[in-house]
Amino acid sequence: MINRLLVANRGEIARRVFATCRAMGVQTVAVYSDADADAPFVAEADLAVRLPGSSPAETYLRVDLILDAARKAGADAVHPGYGFLAENAEFAAAVTDAGLTWIGPPAKVIAAMGDKLAAKALLAEAGVPMLPSWTDADEVTDFPVLVKASAGGGGRGMRIVRSADELAEAVAGASREAAAAFGDGTVFIERYVERGRHVEVQIFGDSHGTVAALGVRECSIQRRHQKIIEEAPGVLPEELRPALHEAAVSAGRAVDYVGAGTVEFLLAPTGEFFFLEMNTRLQVEHPVTELTGPVGLDLVRWQLLVAEGVPLPEHLHEPGVRGYAIEVRLCAEDPAQGWRPATGVLRRFAVPGVDREFGGLQHAGLRLDSGVGTGSEVSVHYDSMLAKLIAWAPTRAEAARALAGALARAELHGVATNRDLLVRVLRSPEFAAAEIDTGFLDRHPEVFAPLLPADQLPLTALAAALAGAAQRRATAPVLGGLPSGWRNVPAVPQVSRFTGPDGEIEVRYRLDRTGRLADWSAAPPGDTVALEGKPPTVALAEVTPDRVALDVDGVRRAYRVHRVGSEIFVDGPDGAASLVELPRLPLPTAAVAAGSLLAPLPGAVTRVHVQVGQRVTAGEPLLTLEAMKLEHQVLAPTDGVVIELPVPAGAQVRTGTVLAVIDGSPASDDPTPSNPEEDPR
Repeated sequence: MINRLLVANRGEIARRVFATCRAMGVQTVAVYSDADADAPFVAEADLAVRLPGSSPAETYLRVDLILDAARKAGADAVHPGYGFLAENAEFAAAVTDAGLTWIGPPAKVIAAMGDKLAAKALLAEAGVPMLPSWTDADEVTDFPVLVKASAGGGGRGMRIVRSADELAEAVAGASREAAAAFGDGTVFIERYVERGRHVEVQIFGDSHGTVAALGVRECSIQRRHQKIIEEAPGVLPEELRPALHEAAVSAGRAVDYVGAGTVEFLLAPTGEFFFLEMNTRLQVEHPVTELTGPVGLDLVRWQLLVAEGVPLPEHLHEPGVRGYAIEVRLCAEDPAQGWRPATGVLRRFAVPGVDREFGGLQHAGLRLDSGVGTGSEVSVHYDSMLAKLIAWAPTRAEAARALAGALARAELHGVATNRDLLVRVLRSPEFAAAEIDTGFLDRHPEVFAPLLPADQLPLTALAAALAGAAQRRATAPVLGGLPSGWRNVPAVPQVSRFTGPDGEIEVRYRLDRTGRLADWSAAPPGDTVALEGKPPTVALAEVTPDRVALDVDGVRRAYRVHRVGSEIFVDGPDGAASLVELPRLPLPTAAVAAGSLLAPLPGAVTRVHVQVGQRVTAGEPLLTLEAMKLEHQVLAPTDGVVIELPVPAGAQVRTGTVLAVIDGSPASDDPTPSNPEEDPR
């Protein structure tokens, strides 16, 4: 029997495993880095052991430190979660050699499936259909192709290549990214199927020779080859399900699979399907399988029971389908910065209407599996996923509507997220019609637009200004009951200035003697729009420091306002906006040199592609940053000459660090000084 379980992971999956352990009466042990010292999963564990350092290489990827933590805490079993060492055969073997129970398939199975090239060869012999693939780029003649990492998953080290002249650089870039993410830069090349769908089968094996298929998941909505929306049972021809189940079970039996695993397939428009890979662990998207399987299905519980030698029950072999479930991955990503991973402090993290956390639903509702909470810090060290929100309902349409509504109403303050993108996908006609494949987002750029329409930003800024005035009046030491800006002769409007998603916006408003809104305007600073008569017609119905209700052309619109220092987060009926209130009398600040390129996010400079004195063209790569396991290229915004490169390869940088300075002056016959200190300007 397992009595004390250590989870060799962090965030959401650690909390997910802990939830099942509490229900089973199993004690829990967390391991944590310095960056995670205050994270929710650490607080929830019965015991916690610090792993000194912050980066994955210093902490969660150190087998010796994790085994030492298990010894210190008296753990008798280890659950790897997903990511980090979850599919590391050496780690699984080390856990077993240490006399601990490993929650997962045997090390030899992980090794066999961890090498995707070897796995394809092995499973092809078992009759699982395969796509043609190559290890030598010179042998590729048909395009498009997909460059893939042989180790790991999650879209790391993956590139689509449509012509021969792009192949060499794609292979090199994929190899670097795979090495950084998995410690193995081996890649291979596979035929790319246009308009293909990514479907997968959850399998489960026990130590008594049983391998069962627990249903199909649809995971085609992807960005950068990473899943962002998953659903079950998936909109598939019913005759296809048995064939997928049979192929997945054949794959599991070929390697004597034990524990939870996933066999992933590519479904072509022709109806053919091909093996992609087998993930020898629990998947991020496992909740949609739990919610559509037998009532009370808990895959983590069965992971522990199977590790204890319990055989799978008959009812799991043919689970059937119970309703429909859709999951979204809420990630810290900044759409204003090209969807790069975002960092910062979550000032508020609240999702309305959640029925369960980390557990099954007995009726239609929402489940939240989150690794963060209000006050959590999102660092550059780890994956950008913050949480998973899952809706279960009798039908797909009901699940999509409920999920989109909950996301749209969620208060996600302090860190930019992909929330608006997820809502727009869920509400799109094409998604409703199940017209989906892995190229969905490429064909529908409209879903990348923010939820808040541009013409609603003035009202949002007005709500922020009025709530700010109400807060100042509420905290005023004297005469707090007077309306804001009250004068014997009311002629001068109140003015508030903010920076918002589209730059600066200035709000001018005037309240009459009774506190009603007399007139208002909102425009970029310097805009000379008259206050009087500006449409729409707005009346102030209610105002407090955290809530403003406006009657706009006869329709009442409520805004929730949350202020943290100068940051103001406004959630309205059409979407949310983050504003920063500007001081009325700003202090002088240091300015960076013209032409400076600033780091869009914290990370490590892995490559510098140019040198001082080199002439570059707009769009040319200057440097490569690595953050949250992904590479991000910094491109020249204009033609010019590189006059400064203050950050060398290997350096760690913060957001706003000057990475390069480009002189965009027209080219002349005079040579550009190679040393910027000698520049006569």
